[in-house]
Amino acid sequence: MSIPTDVLQAVAKAIAADHVVSTELIQPLWGGYGELFRATLSGSLHTSVIVKHIKLPQPKGHPRGWNTSQSHQRKLTSYQVELYWYQHYANDCLPQCSVPKCLYVNQQDDEILLIMEDLATLGFTQTFTSFEPKPIQYKQTLYKQASHEQIEACLSWLAYFHAQHLSVEPHGLWECGSYWHLATRPDELVKLTDVPLQQAAKLIDHTLQQCQFQTLIHGDAKLANFCFTATGEHVAAVDFQYVGKGCGMKDVILLLSSCVPHQQCDEAVPELLNYYFKQLQQALTVLQSDINPQTVEDAWRPLYCVAWADFQRFMKGWSPTHWKINHYTEALTQQALAQLNSAEQGQ
Repeated sequence: MSIPTDVLQAVAKAIAADHVVSTELIQPLWGGYGELFRATLSGSLHTSVIVKHIKLPQPKGHPRGWNTSQSHQRKLTSYQVELYWYQHYANDCLPQCSVPKCLYVNQQDDEILLIMEDLATLGFTQTFTSFEPKPIQYKQTLYKQASHEQIEACLSWLAYFHAQHLSVEPHGLWECGSYWHLATRPDELVKLTDVPLQQAAKLIDHTLQQCQFQTLIHGDAKLANFCFTATGEHVAAVDFQYVGKGCGMKDVILLLSSCVPHQQCDEAVPELLNYYFKQLQQALTVLQSDINPQTVEDAWRPLYCVAWADFQRFMKGWSPTHWKINHYTEALTQQALAQLNSAEQGQ
């Protein structure tokens, strides 16, 4: 895929470079909305930058057939949210929850140009695709699993991100963070054939949105959206199209869904959850000294299964044969439904 000359000229001008020496396509944007690429520069303070070139007209197709006006509007909103995030929030993130700094934003008619730091130039050179239980018929490195230490690094990133933004109002962001939240997924809800889950969808959503402590959540905290240093000790996150208000458990479950095989979850998750809350306690102690970390944990930990049920509601309507629907997620969904039913009966 070649990048249009006028786009490359705009990038060079925006970064005060002599010219763009070369480009490397990182990936086409989901659904045909543009491209994400690395631009190597000449005569600039930045040797390379990451460019998100977004084309807004509605594409003709969709990878999974969800090419509707609702889907298109959600995507348009997500790009506006991401622009606002990079312009007004990203550059204030703590080192413990690193994100690329915003260097330039421009929107004209039906195109958006977002230029960010290249995390690779800062040492964040290692990435993973999310775990997926397919036969290994591609390059072995494509499906290499993240290590336990790297998963912990992501959980630490989330803990500090949640602590820093606890009680922050989502101005310019999603009122309810995450790409699967109920209000933006009516088509998938109609398609859902799991009747008890369908009937509980509003209660699940309400429970998560009304929990005592709300923060800003990443909203798409899958493994593929984290970049690691070579040692794996430090991590940064990218892709903030669905950042907004929410319960931190929504980020945690999405991360775990992407990097821990479901057959290992029963054994691995308790320790990983404990690690997240330990990091959250440390972060809150420093950043939110007026809040008792234990009260946050007491509010969020019981919502782990509820957050899973919320995601399961989306997955079973969106792609009912998807591998992320499995024995572990079904058991947690049933636990959440029983928990919510018991709470309602107790009122």
